Amino acid sequence: MGARVAWGWDRERVRVALVTESFLPHVDGVTNTVCRVLEHLRAEGHQALVVAPAPGPRALASAPRSYAGAPVLWAPSVPLPGYPQFRFAAPWPGLVPALRWFEPDIVHLAAPAGLGAQAAFAADRLGVPSVAVYQTDLAGFATRYGLAAAERVIWRWLAVVHRLAARTLAPSWDAVDALVRAGVARVARWRRGVDLERFNPAHRDAELRRRLAPDGEAIVGYVGRLAREKRVELLGAVAGLPGTRLVVVGDGPERERLRRLLPGAVFLGFQSGQALSAAIASLDVFVHTGVHETFCQAAQEAKASGVPVVGPAAGGLFDVIEHGRTGLHYRPADPAALRAAVARLAADGAERGAMGLAARESVADCGWRAIGDELLGHYRDVLGPRGREGLAGSARPAGGANAGGPIEGGL
Repeated sequence: MGARVAWGWDRERVRVALVTESFLPHVDGVTNTVCRVLEHLRAEGHQALVVAPAPGPRALASAPRSYAGAPVLWAPSVPLPGYPQFRFAAPWPGLVPALRWFEPDIVHLAAPAGLGAQAAFAADRLGVPSVAVYQTDLAGFATRYGLAAAERVIWRWLAVVHRLAARTLAPSWDAVDALVRAGVARVARWRRGVDLERFNPAHRDAELRRRLAPDGEAIVGYVGRLAREKRVELLGAVAGLPGTRLVVVGDGPERERLRRLLPGAVFLGFQSGQALSAAIASLDVFVHTGVHETFCQAAQEAKASGVPVVGPAAGGLFDVIEHGRTGLHYRPADPAALRAAVARLAADGAERGAMGLAARESVADCGWRAIGDELLGHYRDVLGPRGREGLAGSARPAGGANAGGPIEGGL
């Protein structure tokens, strides 16, 4: 099997089999990226197929059968132990016949681990090139869940999977470096996009701010999943900081424990649509606490909303935050350093305002259309006559993403 006719980008539309570890109705960073990619493929006239682990039996009846014109095939799945809301694919002999039926020109592997690994081997067997998108730090998550001994095993497995791909795309230079260290050779950086209309300072809501901070406090907020790897309990370092109000947006298995640990915080629960846009834009400071982020989409959405970001000097947040310009880094897992960074911005409205303007400006070229075009460029390269030669590895630009400023709290 292979491309049905000789590839010619200007003469033919591409057929993409998009195999993802996560999809609707489950919402996370992988799902969000996959949906934006599907929308861009449709807008450009390409055809797509989605293959994803099936949601639980109750959710399957209302799960989408198509998205952005792409049919969705549900693979057999089982719940993740300790986090039953997330399901991962069981071995599925039907994957190869499904790919043969669709006849893709390229297979897009979104955060490949289980189902994506099956698809990587299937595509290799069928002679169809694949592009793998590294988006989830599975090894880091394993460490956070008390499985540190599994870290090397996970990295070896991920390296095997990614070596099958004609190209691996990583969202940050830290992630590129990690893959290259693991022995994955054909790696390129593919930035994450953001909806510049949905996440915009114009959505700042004065009435919401009055409800959250009736005495005019600076609103400090976290937005994301409430799961152990996110280390949201570190927000205890800023709870009760004079002149501030702590707000938590999101849901997850840690919700009730965090309510007990952060009794003074306002928990808004899961938000979407206009409510999410208003919640983020109405913050004065966005805080992220997790260190196992290959990028951190929520932080980029905060920047697009004109909100400065405080995050650990680790992982993808090195790329997302320009220290001293769009936000502040702090030493990872250091509550005192986190508190000092938030206190600095909470106390200085002028600095917050300047950083918020710079944050919005920094993502001006990160709309999903531009990012989608970048992805199509990678497809184009892979499907060209020298596509499988790929890249010999990617070097970080001189100085790195954080050049030019010290780290809050020191490293």
